[in-house]
Amino acid sequence: MAVALSPQDTRVEDYLNDKLQTNADLESLDGLLRDVQHQQALLKEQLSEAQETVVKSTETFETHTATVLQRAQAFKKQQADIDRRLLIVTRSETSDDAIQKFDEDLKMLQRLEVARGYIELLAEVEQLSTEARRNFKSSPQAALQPYLGLQKLAIALKEAQPAAEDAAPHLVDHVEKTAQSLWKQMKDAFGGDFEKTLAKLKWPGRDIKLVGALEEEWIEGVKRLLELQEPELKAQSDRMEPSREPVVLLPLEVMTKPLDLRFQYHFSGDRPTNKLDKPEYFLSHFMGLLDTYDEFFATHLQPILVERFGKTNLAMTSIFIDSTSALITALLPMLRRKVFNVMPHIAKQPQLLSHTIHELMSFDVSLREEWGYDGGRGVEGWGGLTWEVLVKKDWFDRWFEVEKTFALSRYHSIITPSTSFEIDYDSVEPTATKPTNAAIRVNDLLETITDRYRPLPSFGQKMKFLILIQLEIFDAFHSVLATSLESYLSLTSPIARTVHGTNKTHSVADVEGLAGVERLARVYGSAEYLEKKMRDWSDDVFFLELWEELQDRAKDHPDRGGGGGDRGKVTVVGDMSVEHVADKTSSAVGNEAEQGALFDECAGSYRRLRIRTEGVLTDSFVQQVRDSLRPYGKINAWSTLSSPSSSSATQQPTTNMNLAISSALDAPFRLLNSYLEFLAHALAQAPLRRIVRQVLLSIQTFLWDQVLMRYSFSVSGAEQFARDVRGVSNEDGREVLEELGLETLSESEARGVLERRVDLGG
Repeated sequence: MAVALSPQDTRVEDYLNDKLQTNADLESLDGLLRDVQHQQALLKEQLSEAQETVVKSTETFETHTATVLQRAQAFKKQQADIDRRLLIVTRSETSDDAIQKFDEDLKMLQRLEVARGYIELLAEVEQLSTEARRNFKSSPQAALQPYLGLQKLAIALKEAQPAAEDAAPHLVDHVEKTAQSLWKQMKDAFGGDFEKTLAKLKWPGRDIKLVGALEEEWIEGVKRLLELQEPELKAQSDRMEPSREPVVLLPLEVMTKPLDLRFQYHFSGDRPTNKLDKPEYFLSHFMGLLDTYDEFFATHLQPILVERFGKTNLAMTSIFIDSTSALITALLPMLRRKVFNVMPHIAKQPQLLSHTIHELMSFDVSLREEWGYDGGRGVEGWGGLTWEVLVKKDWFDRWFEVEKTFALSRYHSIITPSTSFEIDYDSVEPTATKPTNAAIRVNDLLETITDRYRPLPSFGQKMKFLILIQLEIFDAFHSVLATSLESYLSLTSPIARTVHGTNKTHSVADVEGLAGVERLARVYGSAEYLEKKMRDWSDDVFFLELWEELQDRAKDHPDRGGGGGDRGKVTVVGDMSVEHVADKTSSAVGNEAEQGALFDECAGSYRRLRIRTEGVLTDSFVQQVRDSLRPYGKINAWSTLSSPSSSSATQQPTTNMNLAISSALDAPFRLLNSYLEFLAHALAQAPLRRIVRQVLLSIQTFLWDQVLMRYSFSVSGAEQFARDVRGVSNEDGREVLEELGLETLSESEARGVLERRVDLGG
């Protein structure tokens, strides 16, 4: 019976089986025993170390447990002591009530601490204010320091408000009002002293000279006012917003007071210089003040500004560092006040409103370009009085309505007279296609409109003029020209000829013969003239800049047409969508991969009208020539025609120039001469060459098919036909065709063809 082995015995058995597999392995038994004994010793050593570690860990744990227990007992004791004290201090029955009352007491202490800080701050404010008020009369310079300290305190409090979640609005308001009140008192005091100095100078008289003690007194007054204002200037420079009016330097504010009074004297009440219809009076007066006093300030004020602000951030703002810009800024308030007061009175007088805005635009351009005024806004530039009137005071819509009404009224007055569509042969080069008077005047009108809105600073306002006035007039005139062409086509159709021909109406007579050709030439010349003008405008810097900004706005919009958005809803100019603007200007709007210009759509419509009109003119000319040649094509006596000078039927053809041209060609000759003479004056060489080439081709085809290849010719018939061909190619005709670079059939070539026809007939 097998004895069951324990797991330990099993492992020993496996080990021995592994190590003693052959008789030779028994010889290494001693070494195997030594290895086993060595491993046993190592294991005993490791076991001993592990037992020592367990003992130490147990002792450490027990020590830590005892320490924690002691601390817990101490904490409970302290908590009980705190609860007992809280109950005593707060006179509460439970610890929870005591804690709540204690928290309330702490909050009260915090509020008291804040109140103490407020009181200390108010005391400091009052101290600075009192010190400044006490000193500014006896020692103005000494009064500036406490004021500047108060101003810094007010600025610091205001800047700290957002971080404090507007915790002390009343305190900030009190400090600001105290600083403003003190500033006003000091400004009045310093300004009063400065006015006394100006009185000694006899300001604002002419030829003022600053010398000696008076110059020092003037300089001291200027510096004192600038130092008083410097904190305000720095604050204004940091937040120069377009809607904010530029800050006037205090010295200039004082010095322009008498100039303001003089302005009010001349341009208020019933003074003869105060006329609503003469805004140029007060604008010219303003420019006169600049011319008169700019040199004085450039000589005496400019060095002080550079000394005071040259090494500060204020040097980057022109109205603080440049005396001319500072003077303009000081004078603008009186002009601004005058303009704003005038606007309500002229709003219902369209002509006066238009004139006033135009004068303001010219004034703004003069200040920007001639005087370099930027309103302290650097690259952004000064919006101008026009911008303030149209945008800030919201007069743009009314003015735009007036300008549009004027433009459309002027347009209708241009196209209404019957003489407007007469061709003007003197307005362009002799070799150019001649436009009509109407086309020239419409172009002049549109250029005037461009000059009207070119100075506007607003992109949206410029585009509104372009789309709703200029392009609308272009479209309207295109409709007039297209209607004229359609009328011609309807009156020259076979149905119209039948209906109107029986009634012999005047309308059909207007489109027949040379009158019809001239009508088409008027449409063609007008369309080509305005198409070229629009191409030229597209290359104008003004319209190029408009196009680039339009593309930028359409491109930067996340839902622009090229990006898969709804072009009908995405707006780029006011309430006008990308789709609407693209329909009016160019399909390339919002498409970076496509080149375009503002007048692409409009110029394209005029181009299509021009090409179509040229086709109609060519077809009409060809048809009338062919109709006039029909009687000639019906002559069938070419083979029986005999020479009046000979009875011999075998006589050879001669070059008898005494032969008369066939009477059937009289009408075609008259038509060709009159049409070519007119078209040579009315059209440029390129379109004239295209038209004449088609006409000559039709004549050639007619003579070949309907005469030369249709009939047989006797010698005399051939001679007569050669004479007729020579008549078609008369000297006058040859000169015109040679000028156009067109080849014609020579007499010898025609004679050669006829000789072959005579031989064939024989």
